[in-house]
Amino acid sequence: MKSTDPLVTLAAHFAMLSLFAIGGANAGLPEMHRLAVEVEHWMTDQQFADLFAIAQVTPGPNVIISTLIGYQVAGIMGAFVATVAVCGPTCVATFFITRVWDRFRTAPLRIAIQAGLVPVSVGLLAASAWILAQSTDKTVIAFAVTAATALIGFFTRVNPLWIFAAAALLGGIGLM
Repeated sequence: MKSTDPLVTLAAHFAMLSLFAIGGANAGLPEMHRLAVEVEHWMTDQQFADLFAIAQVTPGPNVIISTLIGYQVAGIMGAFVATVAVCGPTCVATFFITRVWDRFRTAPLRIAIQAGLVPVSVGLLAASAWILAQSTDKTVIAFAVTAATALIGFFTRVNPLWIFAAAALLGGIGLM
């Protein structure tokens, strides 16, 4: 779908994206990145990574990244359209699905669907992490911090705040 009106483009793409972002808004980051950076050229890789960082430190749901992308594209109206587009279809679908989901709690098809969605969610989140790492890791030190963070997070129970503090220290002394 190609429209010259960015509000129409935002609405169409974010509405469709909301139905496929299994695992939350962060699972849709690769598609958001593709749309905003590669297809529509609304922003650079760095700007996308900055909006993601702002969305992560902002209290509230992860879907705020959609609001920020919409704002970057078309101001307040863009923020509103992107937010409604990404939340609306999902809310309607959730309303109807949850009404029947518990009714089929022991059905083999429901169990199979639920088991299949877990690896899909993990894969989408891994793809999101990969996209963000490519956008931000411009130096060997930055890549090393990303790799170390992933390994520490995967293999240990170290509180992520300690990793953030170490990365902030490296940035503070000018190594990143």
